[in-house]
Amino acid sequence: MAERTRFIEVVPYDSAWPEEFEKISAALKEWIGDLLIGIEHVGSTSVEGLPAKPIIDLDAVMKSREALPEIIERLRLQGFEHQGNLGVEGREAFHPTRDLGFMKFHLYVCPPDGKGYLEHIALRDYLRQHEAARDEYAKIKLDLAERHRTDIDAYVEGKTAFIQEILQKACI
Repeated sequence: MAERTRFIEVVPYDSAWPEEFEKISAALKEWIGDLLIGIEHVGSTSVEGLPAKPIIDLDAVMKSREALPEIIERLRLQGFEHQGNLGVEGREAFHPTRDLGFMKFHLYVCPPDGKGYLEHIALRDYLRQHEAARDEYAKIKLDLAERHRTDIDAYVEGKTAFIQEILQKACI
C-alpha cells in the first residue's frame, strides 16, 4: 500500500527540486537505465514557480512492457517495494523501503503509451507553457492544503476538476 500523506504541506517552489530529481534519476539509470527509454520529472515539483508538496515525482519509461518483471526484481534488490498500479492504469508504483539518501519521492514505472504517463506529461507541459493556468492551480492547491491539512483524499479530489479541464485543453 502506498505511503499516505499524514499532513499536507504545500510549499513555495524550490529551485533545488530539479537538482534533487537529477540525483534520483542518476541512481535509477544506474539500476535500471538499460531497460528504460528515459526518466521524466513530473508532478508539481517539475513546474518552475508552482508551489508543491515537497515530493519529487518521477516517471521511468520502459522500453517495453516485457521489461517490467526485470525492473521489479532489480528495484527490489535496491530496496523498493512494488505496489502495483494503485488504481491508475499505465503506471506501476514503487516505494523505497530504506533511506536512499534522497529527498522524498514517488517513483512510477510506465510504458510509453501508458495513460498515467501521458497524463503526467500533458499536465506538466501545459502548466509550464501557460502561466495563468499554473497560477490558478497554485491557488487551488494552497487553498485545499489549508482547508484539508490532514485529509489527502479531499485534497486530491479538490484538484480533480481542474486537472481534468487542463487535460482536455491539452487534448488528452
